[in-house]
Amino acid sequence: MLRSAPMFSVRSAGQRVTPLLIALVMFAGIIPPAVAQEPVNIVVTIPVLKDLTEQVGKGHVRVTSLLSGYENEHTYSPKPSDLVAVRKARLLFEVGVGLEVWVSSLVKNAGTPSLRVVTTSQGIGLVRDQLDDHHQTGEDRKAAGNPHIWLDPENAAIMLRHITEALIAADPAHAADFRNNQAAYLQQLDRLVRDLSIRVRQVSDRRFIAHHPAWPYLARRFGFEIAGVIQLQSGTEPSALHLQSLIARIKKERIKVIVSEVQLSQKIPDLLAKETKARVVVLTTLPGGVPGTGTYLDMLRYNVLQLCNALETT
Repeated sequence: MLRSAPMFSVRSAGQRVTPLLIALVMFAGIIPPAVAQEPVNIVVTIPVLKDLTEQVGKGHVRVTSLLSGYENEHTYSPKPSDLVAVRKARLLFEVGVGLEVWVSSLVKNAGTPSLRVVTTSQGIGLVRDQLDDHHQTGEDRKAAGNPHIWLDPENAAIMLRHITEALIAADPAHAADFRNNQAAYLQQLDRLVRDLSIRVRQVSDRRFIAHHPAWPYLARRFGFEIAGVIQLQSGTEPSALHLQSLIARIKKERIKVIVSEVQLSQKIPDLLAKETKARVVVLTTLPGGVPGTGTYLDMLRYNVLQLCNALETT
């Protein structure tokens, strides 16, 4: 008759393990694992910052963007839900440089002393807006500088590094992940910029009229030329005299493209196009503003390729 095998035959250093140790081993098997660290709650002002933060933070962050991509970042008015989101956040990422003038009051109303506000534009040189001196007040001249810095991918890379350092400070346990994710993303960005630069060089006439003064960083980086601006300042309507001057210039210099944005009314660009036979191309300054532009890389690709195609086919 065969003997039943013992339930355990564990030996250590040649000796049978005591029943107490066996019980401890069995008990350890049913202890639940340590609770995973909760993602860092982060609020950002615009979708560009949401995408960059998620690219670096991956599963270690939970990001809420106050703007969705369809609003005008200059004139945005925070909602009650924004106040709730800010109160739950450890970090708030903003562009700065006068873009989100509504942030300071939002943070003050949230009343969260532990909240850290990170301005991602630090260290980035600003391009002056294309404004005539007689359109600028003394305060305008003092604060002159275009805030749409992220439309130059080199500036976006600087913003990404600020985000990375802030995440490391908030969650040092995942510092290696954040640095690795940053490096991988910067490689993707470099490849895209090289490809887009090759495409732009195929376009001989790179001039366009801008509806809103958002594009000098993109133009400078890729070699486009802004021949005129409809809105001399964000949120202001052009005078009849200014429109007449633009119409005359478009006709005289045979400018073929007017760049507008999905966040703006197309009424005036369409009027200029009708008068001059130019073509209106609608781009987006924010990821998600146009289908297929859900990430920063997608938005950059879309804007440059759409503009190149419009300049060539008009």
